[in-house]
Amino acid sequence: MNRLEGQAALIAGGSKGIGYAISTTFAREGAAVAVVGSNQEAAQKTVQEILDCGGRAIAVAADLTSEEGRAHALAQTLEAFGKLDIIVNNAGWGCKKPLIETDMASFDRSIALNLKATYFMTQLAAKQMIQQGHGGRIINISSTGALQGERNSSIYAATKAGIMAFSRAAALELGCNGITVNCVLPGFTRTNNNGHVPHEIDESFIAITPTGRVTVAQDIANACLFLAGPEAAQISAQCLAVDGGYSGTRAVQVAWTSSMERK
Repeated sequence: MNRLEGQAALIAGGSKGIGYAISTTFAREGAAVAVVGSNQEAAQKTVQEILDCGGRAIAVAADLTSEEGRAHALAQTLEAFGKLDIIVNNAGWGCKKPLIETDMASFDRSIALNLKATYFMTQLAAKQMIQQGHGGRIINISSTGALQGERNSSIYAATKAGIMAFSRAAALELGCNGITVNCVLPGFTRTNNNGHVPHEIDESFIAITPTGRVTVAQDIANACLFLAGPEAAQISAQCLAVDGGYSGTRAVQVAWTSSMERK
């Protein structure tokens, strides 16, 4: 089923991990995909896989923390495909430092890549979609870390919460132009880019996840595909957690554990 046939998509942070799954899934569903990343070799590898399967794709190396890099990413997409229908802002950096050890450089990098790049890529995409006059889909990748506290992730959580807030505001502004804006919030997710994370962690998440399994990158890609597809035309300003129910039950679990410990 080619749910995105004839659509042109830009996937920021599209070469590895969750972004790789989104890029390849969109291509399988008929979209022409601009795979944007900081590493040209990684982006080209993903593109080659898409081309080998009969899809359309280009690799774009760009530093999305700079105005020039963001403009380059859009320009290359338009040069190749002539339009932009969908953007997925997945580029980001997970700073794992305690609050009292987070330095200014880590803070600034987190803001620049997670929040600033997403904000201004959204702005660029919206301007292009308005100019084209036939609407569009903007999907911003946040995190369930924005919904609750996570140890050693205070600045990461702050940037991801910022993405949620501005995406909802953007949806209110852009809806009159036929543009939807939504967020997808992955929890802990197994990807082709985090094999170094011990698999013992999987078991700890499985034990407290209602669906009884770890989220994988394809789960996130499927959520993005739904939001980009025709079935989601009336869905906007929403933040969709994709974590097997973990974030929805965690507060209850913590409260129950604490009450049992007090007995």
